[in-house]
Amino acid sequence: MTTQVIERMAVEVDGDGAAVIMLHGLGGTSNTFTPQMPVLRSGYRVIRPDLPGSGRSRRQEGLSINAMVQSVLAMCGVLGIDKAHLVGHSMGTIVCQHLAVERPSLVKSLTLFGALLEPPEQARSGLRDRAAKAREDGMADIADAIVQAATSADTKERNPLAVAMVRESLMRQPPEGYADNCEALSEARAADISRIGCPVLLVTGEEDGVGPPSVSRTLAEKLENGRSVVLPRCGHWTTFERVEEVNRELRSFLAGVR
Repeated sequence: MTTQVIERMAVEVDGDGAAVIMLHGLGGTSNTFTPQMPVLRSGYRVIRPDLPGSGRSRRQEGLSINAMVQSVLAMCGVLGIDKAHLVGHSMGTIVCQHLAVERPSLVKSLTLFGALLEPPEQARSGLRDRAAKAREDGMADIADAIVQAATSADTKERNPLAVAMVRESLMRQPPEGYADNCEALSEARAADISRIGCPVLLVTGEEDGVGPPSVSRTLAEKLENGRSVVLPRCGHWTTFERVEEVNRELRSFLAGVR
């Protein structure tokens, strides 16, 4: 594995084969997808950036979903990627959808964990409030609140490693960068999914209150080539909470895309 700095983003590149670009959500980093690496490292070239302002990546003035899309496209140019499977979690699923609309020739397939079209109106002000709290008080209280709200009851009781990973991912976010990402997500607008023709796998948890099963099912029905999977006893942090199930679905889906 190598780590490069591209477009001010820390980008991890691992393996050889067909390109798989993995885009984390709000409060995530490239480590959101570390549990998936055992099934991807052999046979795929996996590219995992920390999106602007997240993790080890630098802040970007005027951050927006479109700015993230342009950063990913520039990264693909530097790495010589002209075709890739895209995998996203939460906010990253919005970036993936916009990429598929803006550059359909790039996107071989989409795998969307905890998918969102755009934040519901009531969540937009909450994201702006969270940005202000991050700048004023740091990440500790935010991390604890998200662990409680966005992981399943079963995860909190039986999977302390997943709880620790979610909490650590949030605790390690630079407060200003996290706030920028909150504000970018608060302004996000849905992509025109009628223009997405590639195969799409949507995976969410039955207890996911952020990207609930109803959203994934609706997306699957509207997409030309979509399929939804709901994981029992799972919350929003699917890649940590249900590693074996996620890896099985991801490996099977990617292997079936021609």
